[in-house]
Amino acid sequence: MRWDFHNDAPIYAQLMERIERMIVSGALAPGEKLPAVRTFAMEAGVNPNTMQRALAELERNGLIYSQRTSGHFVTDHPEAIAAVRVQLAEEQTARFLQKMSELGYTIEQAAQLVNDRLKQEGRES
Repeated sequence: MRWDFHNDAPIYAQLMERIERMIVSGALAPGEKLPAVRTFAMEAGVNPNTMQRALAELERNGLIYSQRTSGHFVTDHPEAIAAVRVQLAEEQTARFLQKMSELGYTIEQAAQLVNDRLKQEGRES
């Protein structure tokens, strides 16, 4: 299955974000071996060099590691995964609040909408 990409960010950055989400959501488990670069690139529908760049950045950020002859693996450090999870959540929250501000909502009004939605779904805060 090809991954969907948009034009507002470099492909390698979108690959990084997608892989980060797979890791923090548990779709890729700590210590799990990632597909080979060429295989992963083919799955995503991108050039292997682009995938390699994304993986190199993820490794530099400590979310994955490589073993010379064995490939890439998800970090087995839960604190690294938790930190990225918080970072992604904070980014999503900032985007949400920015969009709500553009619609004329205050932070308090946006929070009330979220609370109302949770009540509708039976998941009150």
